[in-house]
Amino acid sequence: MEAAPPAPETAPGTSARGAELSDRRLLVIGGDDLCDAVASHIHAWGRPVRRMHGPSNRDVQVALADDADAVAVVSRDDIRALRYALLVEHTRPGIPLLVTIFDRTVADEVVRSVPNCTVIAMTDALVPALLGPCVAEDIVSLSRGTEGDAEGYVTVRNTASGPRVEHVPRAAVRCRRRVRDAIRAQLRPLEGTTRALLAGLLGLAAVFALDSALGAVVLGEPVVTAAWHAANTLTTVDSPAAAASAPAWYHALSTVTLLCVLAFSALFTAGLVDRMTSLRLTGMVGTRAVPRSGHVVVVGLGQVGLRLCQELQRLGLGVVAVERDRHAACLPLARSAGIPVVSGRGGDRFLLQRLGVPNAQAIVAVSSDPLENVAVAVAARAVAPDRRIVIRAGGEDDVVAESRSLFRIATVCDVNQIGGSFIAATALGQGPLTTFTADGRLYALLDDGTVRDTDRWRRAPAPDPAAR
Repeated sequence: MEAAPPAPETAPGTSARGAELSDRRLLVIGGDDLCDAVASHIHAWGRPVRRMHGPSNRDVQVALADDADAVAVVSRDDIRALRYALLVEHTRPGIPLLVTIFDRTVADEVVRSVPNCTVIAMTDALVPALLGPCVAEDIVSLSRGTEGDAEGYVTVRNTASGPRVEHVPRAAVRCRRRVRDAIRAQLRPLEGTTRALLAGLLGLAAVFALDSALGAVVLGEPVVTAAWHAANTLTTVDSPAAAASAPAWYHALSTVTLLCVLAFSALFTAGLVDRMTSLRLTGMVGTRAVPRSGHVVVVGLGQVGLRLCQELQRLGLGVVAVERDRHAACLPLARSAGIPVVSGRGGDRFLLQRLGVPNAQAIVAVSSDPLENVAVAVAARAVAPDRRIVIRAGGEDDVVAESRSLFRIATVCDVNQIGGSFIAATALGQGPLTTFTADGRLYALLDDGTVRDTDRWRRAPAPDPAAR
């Protein structure tokens, strides 16, 4: 990352709005651990909340008849979230409503149908906390600026005096890929069929150049005629008449080139047919060529992994995704976005070596399985001990907690802690840009540029939501 010019800093402080949360009485609807985390954060901050696990239509209607000031629908299933949002709006038109939806098409439809609805995606909460460590070890959060600062980024660095906010222009954050790295990505494809296609193409080009040069120098032909005869040789049409009276060494060399043409043609044809008849997730040239150094390896191409890859590309970093499910829902989106995807298991150290992990800038494991993410971190640590590793964890996962206590495997991004607090703070009207952890503490970066330690929001707890 290029050195950032001096930029105004905002020290952690208090703002009139950030000092106290609203006293909205919230109804939280959902049926997974993320929804539990949202309700737990609201309860821990001492605000009234009621939690409903996958309620029926009648249950929602009865609950909305009580004193609920706002509703939060938290679900990883977009269609289920849409159904509850429409039900809430039908029962209590105009009530403040927050819904978690990833798909942009569904989100736009919800906003159009329910104007009083705020739509957020889990990627909005998690990606800044994952993106920061990929760029620099001391950055705990990196996000694009608000609408008034569309060309800038907001970074939060972890310093000895606490988190420090910096507003920097896009050019100061954007990374520049070296020309050497770009050329290596184009000339060292990962897949065997792609290498065969490239080898055949380069071999045919070399034979064509050699035959053209020999025709011009040895046979005395004009350059254009020599190139024409060389093309005839490549296509096995004919050889020039003058070649019959050429020296013996010319005949020997011509024999070798003809045999090479046969081999290179076979390689080129095999690679071309494979690329034309199968779904390819990597390319030979362009953004879908697998980078070989200075890149970020993202294991797990779900909603979070896809969005993280897109943000890394916007920063100018090379990126390659690893996904074991060949039918994953996000694969077509990754293909259209120009993201190279390799099929395989991220915990396979041989695959990590092929992906150039020792030369990578960072490795990020963001699959939905915490055990798989730990396996990726351990394998990556064995292959490249000095590389930055970031993993996604879920809640109070014992394996992740025990692994961290034994040795430093990676920077851990807790989905429920970060995502749950982000949704809770948004539902309570704080408008956080992001939430993140630093030195074991949870912070919120608000849209007015201040950083809040979420422990300052705690007060005498409201009744336990589980008791209702």
